[in-house]
Amino acid sequence: MLAKEKNEWWEWMKALLIAVGMAAIIRYFLFAPIVVDGLSMMPTLHNGDRMIVSKLGEPDRFDIVVFHAPEHKDYIKRVIGLPGDKIEYKNDTLYVNGKAYKEPYLDEYKNQVSDGPLTKDFTLKDIIDRETVPEGQIFVMGDNRRFSKDSRHIGTVPFEEVIGDTKFIYWPVKDMGLVE
Repeated sequence: MLAKEKNEWWEWMKALLIAVGMAAIIRYFLFAPIVVDGLSMMPTLHNGDRMIVSKLGEPDRFDIVVFHAPEHKDYIKRVIGLPGDKIEYKNDTLYVNGKAYKEPYLDEYKNQVSDGPLTKDFTLKDIIDRETVPEGQIFVMGDNRRFSKDSRHIGTVPFEEVIGDTKFIYWPVKDMGLVE
């Protein structure tokens, strides 16, 4: 009887160790939770939103990414420029490589602003003294353009600093779902 109890205990311990190991692997290599801290991604994301970060793949234009910022803090912003892109804002319109892009995630704020543009005019040359986003880096901006510390202030973000992209809010329940 004692051997059977010992064997059952060992089986439970193995199952627990495997579960903990799998959770660690998933969290470290595949997915991780993050809490939005601040208002820089309003109205898309709100302070305190809890999201899942996917660590799979490379970021694409307009993805929302989480990255290690120079202040030893993680930031959450939207990818505007990819390596080799020429970025410019003119008359509250984004131009990438000379082509105008619509940013529907900004419509709500643009409709509320009456005292000038949501995004002030700039070129990449004004910000980082280069014509294009450097290889292996991205240019990011918060959706709350007037109150976001982003690539306009900290420069471009190296790929190795990017933790992953995020599209899914899981808390609060009323906001649960995919974000654009």
